[in-house]
Amino acid sequence: MANIEAFRGIRYDLGHVGALSDVIAPPYDVIDSALQDALYEQHPANIIRLILNRDEPGDSDPDQRYQRAAKYLKQWQKEGVLCAEADPAIYVYHQVFEDAGVTYTRRGFMSRVRLEPFGEGTIYPHEQTHAAAKADRLKLTMACKANLSQIFAIYPDSENVAQETLENAILGKNPYQATDHLGITHRIWPVTDEMVIGAVTEAMSGKPLYVADGHHRYETACNYRQQQTADGKIGPHDPANFVLTMCVSMHDPGMIVLPTHRLFQGFKPLDSATLVNILEGAFECQVSGQGPHLANEVWDSIDQEAEQGQLGFYCPVDQTWVLARITETGRQRMAEVAADQTSDWQGLGVSILHRLVMETLLQHQDLPKPTYVHQVEEVITELEQDETGDYSLAALVMPATLDHIRQISEAGERMPAKSTYFYPKLLSGLVIHSLD
Repeated sequence: MANIEAFRGIRYDLGHVGALSDVIAPPYDVIDSALQDALYEQHPANIIRLILNRDEPGDSDPDQRYQRAAKYLKQWQKEGVLCAEADPAIYVYHQVFEDAGVTYTRRGFMSRVRLEPFGEGTIYPHEQTHAAAKADRLKLTMACKANLSQIFAIYPDSENVAQETLENAILGKNPYQATDHLGITHRIWPVTDEMVIGAVTEAMSGKPLYVADGHHRYETACNYRQQQTADGKIGPHDPANFVLTMCVSMHDPGMIVLPTHRLFQGFKPLDSATLVNILEGAFECQVSGQGPHLANEVWDSIDQEAEQGQLGFYCPVDQTWVLARITETGRQRMAEVAADQTSDWQGLGVSILHRLVMETLLQHQDLPKPTYVHQVEEVITELEQDETGDYSLAALVMPATLDHIRQISEAGERMPAKSTYFYPKLLSGLVIHSLD
């Protein structure tokens, strides 16, 4: 269940750093080297030096960057750049953003959540994790003894009771505000009123949590706790039993899930006639025109029907789009090749794309990781700039819905990689949860 607690968060003192916008950063796993350098230059106390410290000339040990991050954390606390909250708090967090010309406000709150190993409680994952990323985050956690970034979790609350309780508590109060590199506005309000905190804790008790983003950091938190417990270093009320988490109601009006489209490489490109021939029977195919620019038209057709079994393919050989709709025969074939999965998993667009189309019909088992993009315009740009013919096939695919996440997670399954894209990303640098 969602066992949440208020905590004395560590936050930037704006009297020291000036604008909060200068010291925040997106999650470490979406930061490339160019953005990393830009954030380093933006402010000497930018959170990038903690969450993704870079290698420096003269480093004798590849793990030296973790120790350097820990040194910065201690130094900034000593200097008053970072300060602990006077009282335990829950942090209301709003993100104001645009998608497809519509302005949204996604509302949630940050607290610490008691850890439950996946499969042993009612905190559920929905995507696979990778050992290398968890090893990296564990080294950082051990060095800094802190959750530097929050997990993103969603929960069912049709009346939004927990969030509305917090919204009433912040009425008329000024937030701390930051704008990120994408122009998204982020606002937080610490709530320390014990009666409000108690009401929110009660409203959340018994609710399941589904990890939307931050799977590696959640499992890292579990691994860190297990390690500390084995060493006899923590008791039942130690902060290492918890992880910093952003909780968002699945029914919040600003809660949207965006698609992740794929550009595949690593095999001989197909022309549209060959692709249609291979898909025939399992899919009804319609040739939809030529040129990368038609991606918008193809996606509009898929998006309007909102059917997971409808996919859009671009064949670079003849620059042709093919709209494919799975047939009953195709669903039966999918059930055969994914017999180890539930029908909910089998019905996902990303599952159909990877298991039925790529692995079974096209017989490509070990392809390089595809290029993932979220906006159709990004698909068009990638295809138009592919002068060397690196891409073998592009695919437009529906995202999993919030209901899919709930159903598949509760069945103990995990979706294929990049089944969902929760936009916008949460900022690092708003609040830190100390494990010390």
